Amino acid sequence: MPAAKRAVRVAGASGGFADRQRAIHDLAKNCNVDVIIGDWMSECTMAIHGSSKIANEQAAGAEPPKDLFDPSFMGSLGPALPYLQKNNVKVAVNAGASAPGLLAKTVKEEITRQGLDLKVAWVDGDDVTEQLHKLRQQGEKFKSIDTGKDLDEWGHDPICAQCYLGAFGIAEALRAGADIVICGRVADASPVVGAAAWWHNWSHKDLDPLAGSLVAGHLIECSTYATGGYYSGFKDLFDGCEDLGYPIAAIESSGDTVFTKEENGTGGEVSVGTLTSQLVYEIQGPLYHNSDITANLENIRFEQLGKNEVRMSGVTGVPPPPTTKVGITAPGGYQAEFHYLFVGLDIQKKAEWTEKQIRHAMRNHIHKFTKLKFHLVGSAAENPETQDSATVDFRIFVQTKDPSILGMGSWASLGGAESFTRWCMQNFLQSAPGASIVPDSRQSSGKPIFEYWVSVIPQSVVRQRTHLEWSGEVIDIAPPTETRPYTKDQRSYETENPVDLSTFGPTTRGPLGWVVMGRSGDKAADANVGLFVRHDDEWDWLRSVLTKEKMIEILGKEYLGHGIDRFEMPNIRTVHFLVRDHLDRGFNSTSSLDALGKNLGEYIRSKHIDIPDKFLARGKI
Repeated sequence: MPAAKRAVRVAGASGGFADRQRAIHDLAKNCNVDVIIGDWMSECTMAIHGSSKIANEQAAGAEPPKDLFDPSFMGSLGPALPYLQKNNVKVAVNAGASAPGLLAKTVKEEITRQGLDLKVAWVDGDDVTEQLHKLRQQGEKFKSIDTGKDLDEWGHDPICAQCYLGAFGIAEALRAGADIVICGRVADASPVVGAAAWWHNWSHKDLDPLAGSLVAGHLIECSTYATGGYYSGFKDLFDGCEDLGYPIAAIESSGDTVFTKEENGTGGEVSVGTLTSQLVYEIQGPLYHNSDITANLENIRFEQLGKNEVRMSGVTGVPPPPTTKVGITAPGGYQAEFHYLFVGLDIQKKAEWTEKQIRHAMRNHIHKFTKLKFHLVGSAAENPETQDSATVDFRIFVQTKDPSILGMGSWASLGGAESFTRWCMQNFLQSAPGASIVPDSRQSSGKPIFEYWVSVIPQSVVRQRTHLEWSGEVIDIAPPTETRPYTKDQRSYETENPVDLSTFGPTTRGPLGWVVMGRSGDKAADANVGLFVRHDDEWDWLRSVLTKEKMIEILGKEYLGHGIDRFEMPNIRTVHFLVRDHLDRGFNSTSSLDALGKNLGEYIRSKHIDIPDKFLARGKI
């Protein structure tokens, strides 16, 4: 770390275990960066690894521990190790899951095998299963962030709980001399905050700088989401789309940040549009919470400095909450699905015919399903060019605590004639015209699922620790002392001084996405969507037309009636909505095809609205 406080250059290398494995190697070898961060975790993987940890403990050492951290991580890190050492590049990653110490040991063994000299540290404390049980005995209710209900009303027995740690365990590891920091489950943006806090020697009192780094972390922690992935303007980025470059954030001592990208022949771009798209992904309102800081987003500003160079400013910080988010996992039973395909005319009536037949077949056992959902996926084109374009998927989705009724069932218990597969399949010969079945036994057999309850836990009961692998030293990380309580209900409002829509002149009815970009995601069972435009006069129109009432109208039958929050970010011409409890319990157990809420934004952009002709004259997105 230099004496002069130049900006620290942090690169985002992974947004999840499925990301491309070249990133750490290429960034360390070819790019001028100080720290590389990455995330291999999600609510899904944490539930899997957390439950595996419990299973391994119950096995009492009968076999080597397994399924405790991401198995693909070493394929990303191993080839990069020589270049990390050669170019003095640090690494801080969310990859250790339920065994960060074990992964750190694995990393150290690979460093030794390659004859290198890199120091490894690891951070733990996110496993709060013990604290969960103790606090429940003391009367803590662990209310759901999604529904407000108490954990006692859940109907499932928790087996593990993991909270989201802050950034200062990472900062302390880097201050102590670590080259690679392996974390269990820190919050998504915490590796970036930790890197910046180490570099600039921040404390919890540096509210605005911490807040800026938090938002910078949010922007690059999903890797190429910041450079064109999931971007509404993707049609302009086809050249090089097979290899989008990874983002780099130069975080200044003030927290203001300049974003660029990996070049070296890669595609994508860093623009006000791509960064706005990622900013509005998976936020809840004007306040973005982390266990170290809370960032206020309302006055954020992006300025295009040049090609692939954008400056972020305007983020301010307020104290963090006294709590941190906790995910509680329980076995949820089993789920299965069966598919019919309908073709051509009268699709809705064909679905009604088939549902009626299947419900009749299930009648004596239908009470055994905790979830039973019939729904059409897609629609048949009018006057179709091909048979495929006239084909619609009819999905029958079930969940149950009784796996014996799934698949082909058990002959001994059900006489061989009663099972989910047979209840669906036996109607084929009395089905509607043009129907066919997809009798995939892998889908109609039961697969175990997890239920995931999202709540908060006091930071005071979390024991975050940094372990220095090379010395054996353990550093206790204290929680912030200055906090502020918050409620889930953030400031929600309609626009001030809306403009009369008639003043925008003649209109043409068409998809909102002709002139409006957007991005959506999940916050547990809530779904969020941010919608933004390219020009100032379009902003006046967007903020005036997109009221809460209009959003409910646009959602149509998709709106479940649980409420909508709304706020604005005028400097980036954005209206943001939080659609409450929209995703049926969230990724681990949802019946929705849009399990992560990522498709909601494109659904909204496809809905028709009256659009001023003068906007369309500029060209459609």
